[in-house]
Amino acid sequence: MSKKVIVIGGGVAGLAAAIRLQHAGYRVEIYEKGSTPGGKMNRIELDGGYKFDLGPSIVMMPELYREIFEVCGRNPEDYIPMERLDPIYRAYFSDIPDQPFDISSDLTKLTQTIEAMSEEDTAGFFRYLHEIYQKFIIAKRYILPRPFRKRSDFYNLAMLKKALKLKPYDTADKFVGRYIKNKRLRQMISFQTLYIGISPLTSPSFYTMIPMLQFLYGVWFIKGGMYTMALSMERLFKELGGVVHYGQDVQQISIQNQQAEGIVVGGQKIASDYVVCNADFPYAIKNLVQDKPSKGKHTDKKVDSMKYSCSCFLLYLGMDRKYEEIEHVHNFMFNENLDQNLKDIFDGKKLTNASFYVYIASKMDASLAPEGKEGLYILMPVSNVAESKYEWNEETVSYYRGYILNELKKIRGFENIENEIVAETHTTPLDFSSRFNAHHGAAFGLQPILKQSNHYRPQSKASDCEHLYFTGSSTHPGAGVPIVLLSARIAAQELIQDDTGNLFDYSVQ
Repeated sequence: MSKKVIVIGGGVAGLAAAIRLQHAGYRVEIYEKGSTPGGKMNRIELDGGYKFDLGPSIVMMPELYREIFEVCGRNPEDYIPMERLDPIYRAYFSDIPDQPFDISSDLTKLTQTIEAMSEEDTAGFFRYLHEIYQKFIIAKRYILPRPFRKRSDFYNLAMLKKALKLKPYDTADKFVGRYIKNKRLRQMISFQTLYIGISPLTSPSFYTMIPMLQFLYGVWFIKGGMYTMALSMERLFKELGGVVHYGQDVQQISIQNQQAEGIVVGGQKIASDYVVCNADFPYAIKNLVQDKPSKGKHTDKKVDSMKYSCSCFLLYLGMDRKYEEIEHVHNFMFNENLDQNLKDIFDGKKLTNASFYVYIASKMDASLAPEGKEGLYILMPVSNVAESKYEWNEETVSYYRGYILNELKKIRGFENIENEIVAETHTTPLDFSSRFNAHHGAAFGLQPILKQSNHYRPQSKASDCEHLYFTGSSTHPGAGVPIVLLSARIAAQELIQDDTGNLFDYSVQ
């Protein structure tokens, strides 16, 4: 009889780890407190036929999305048909709203756009790409895909030589500023670290690989939006014989003698040989791991003292018209006072200068909105609940909604936006906390500062409890859908290695 694995949470990493383990011959069951797969990769539907991705929206590193299907001998095109976007996004700047820049991953077009923004900085832009590409190759080969189970996995000569090449003590802002002086161009590159929940003013420089990945490898769109990925992973898991239990809020990981033996749900113990936990690590170690010795160094006090990512305020607007003037799926609205915006987010202040992002999936897939209509998904990075010096209430929602609409009115095509809304809803940091058990409502989990990255970050294999594994954005290697898919691969490999004794070769050359 094959061994049984229980996966807590059907988010991206939970589904991906479950698929890998089911394919490897384990009997896998997912327990998910919600009623749908995907966790934050979910869908919001509004009256009239408007459909929105709830959270993640930009597809980068598509090979990692495809890998989960290819590993099981499936053709990804049968599950997640993708189309490459060009331009990848449009950038608007608040001081010149009528002069947007289209950002392409076609090198010729990209060069022309960079020259139009700042000819003096164009050579510097390519030096930035050269430097960050070299760092990316090191991270991709030696750091992102491997676990750091024990100190010696990181603190060895070969690994330290590689790690030092990443120049880890540089911040993203300083690193970009070394090559580029133009304020708008710098904003466009450094701002993107916010999409893993950290300010470029404090982020390690290697996270400026996020825009580099877009420039060099492109951005993709999955038919049906991002939620197609969640539905397709659920479909594959079930095809392989996996079982999903929805509406099952796990109360506890059952542990005896520092070994996981199953879970407690609805007061009932359900036994298993192994447990893989996709609940957000800080929530899981505080609430689900109730056996104190099994928490190891992650005491409640330690968890509360860790640094958390920013959160997000999202507006989902069903509009009663098409916006022909706005041509692109992804649109970034940059505020000219970006540094102030960043400081305010991480100082917990109510934002008066804010940058935000507008995603119009119906541009690529008309089925996501009624005929002749458009759905607008708007995301604004904001403080997490612990840092926020203001309450999230109707007044706050109304304030941010008003701010966003007033900024959008400055853009050609959106002048009358307020009167064109026919359906709407929103997601706040409180929703991330209650719906997804995100500690402090931090949308991206633990902040990836240097002291919480790589070997310092919670690892997949529980440090003080056997047969227990963690996966998701607060574990190594971090946040963002492609990176979370890597965390699922690591979790599955670690479990298989412990069970079979077959070691994976992570050696650094």
